[in-house]
Formats: sequence, structure tokens, C-alpha cells
Amino acid sequence: MFRKIAISAISALALMSGAALAAGAEGHIEDVAFAHEGPFGTFDKNQLQRGLQVFTEVCSGCHGMKFVPIRTLADEGGPELPADQVRAYAASLDEVELPGGEARPREWTDKFPSRSGEGMGPDLSLMAKARAGFHGPYGTGISQLVNGIGGPEYIYSILTGYTGETKEEAGTTFYENHAFPGGWIAMPPPLSDDQVTYADGHPATLHHMAEDVSAFLMWTAEPKMMARKQMGFVAVTFLILLSTLLYLTNKRLWAGIKGKTHA
Repeated sequence: MFRKIAISAISALALMSGAALAAGAEGHIEDVAFAHEGPFGTFDKNQLQRGLQVFTEVCSGCHGMKFVPIRTLADEGGPELPADQVRAYAASLDEVELPGGEARPREWTDKFPSRSGEGMGPDLSLMAKARAGFHGPYGTGISQLVNGIGGPEYIYSILTGYTGETKEEAGTTFYENHAFPGGWIAMPPPLSDDQVTYADGHPATLHHMAEDVSAFLMWTAEPKMMARKQMGFVAVTFLILLSTLLYLTNKRLWAGIKGKTHA
């Protein structure tokens, strides 16, 4: 009997330890109130422009966006840059390599450059959709309805989650980060206060830059989000109106049978 009790206690401790390890491995994700969240939220074009600046000056050295056309920077619902600025911006990026070893200036009809090779990070075109900051309960969608998937929050939390602690394993330096699964990440802290100078004079603190670039990466992953929200609002309004008309029609048709009269 005592043996069974001891085995049960050991099993319970093992389960508790496993649960604690699993909880710690997920990382801590901050809930950020982005302007685009909610059914009526919209992208802040000024924030997207600042996020583009952070990406260009800080992130683009190691991360590409090979699925994002440069011309979309001028589209409505996005950064909405003037066409001449978008063309000038495209020309300032890496040249497009052609067959035979030749190259030409990048045009606004091209896509953002890609990055590959040792030391380069993953492509960020769809990163805000590829990462989920909030989970469960699975199957119900309740958490996702309230909090969203949390991709921008995940990126923001990674950028602001460094503690300053480091360790070395197998010749690689790792940096402690509370948001990264496992708690340690190989990417050095990319942002610091006043690392960029915003053209609009906005404060360039670590948290502001992290919010701006996270919102920008959400736009690159969902450039037509505002159009989809507008279409969804129109569709829901139409369904409500149609349901009301059907209800009134049904009530009118069956009024006589149910013993009701109309003037």
C-alpha cells in the first residue's frame, strides 16, 4: 500500500514538473493594443511608415521580405507613400541579379530583397502570421476572437524580451529572452533606444520601435486586412437586413393561419 502511495506521489511530482517546464518553454508574450486590432481597427499609416524605417535601417541587413512587392507601399490601407518616394526607395535597395552575372537597379515593381546564407535570419514577409502569441482553448476560437492570433505581439515580445544575460554553448553565444521558447535565442538584441531617427519626430524608444516594426510586419503579412474588414462589415449588414425582411415576410404570410389580423 505504501509503495502504491509513493509511486503515485512520484508520478504527480513528475507531471507537475513537466507542466512547469512546458509553461516556461512557451515564453511570455505581452498583450499590445495595436491600432489594427478588432473588427473596426485600421492600420496607422504613420506607424507603418515608421516600421518600414526600422525594418530598412535595422532588420533588412539580416532579414528579407521576398514575398512583398515594393509597389504596395503606395497602396491604400498601407504606408501610403507617394509613388515617387516608393520608386526612389526601390532604387536604394539591393540590385536585382540577372542571369549571366549582370545586375540592374531594383524597381518598384520588384519585390523586397531576400537574405540567405550563414548568419542570416528567416524571411519576415509572413512572420506575423507564422507565429502565434496567444493559444487555446483550441477548437473554440474564443481566445483568438478576443486576443487575436498574437503574431505582432510575439514579434514585439521577442524584440523587448532580452534580459542582458548571455551564455555560450558549442561556440555559439545565446542571449536570454523571456519571450523566446526555451528562454535563450541566438539573435543578439537588435534594437536599442534612439537607434533610428524618425522623420516625423516620434520618440524612438525601444518599445516604440518594436511596436512600429511589429505593426509593419503585420501589414506585410495581411496587406488587404482593411479591405476584408470592410467587405465583412457590408456582408454582415446585408445578412442582418435580409434576415429581418425574411422574418417580417414570414410573419405576414402566416398571420391569417395563426388567427392574427392586420388592419
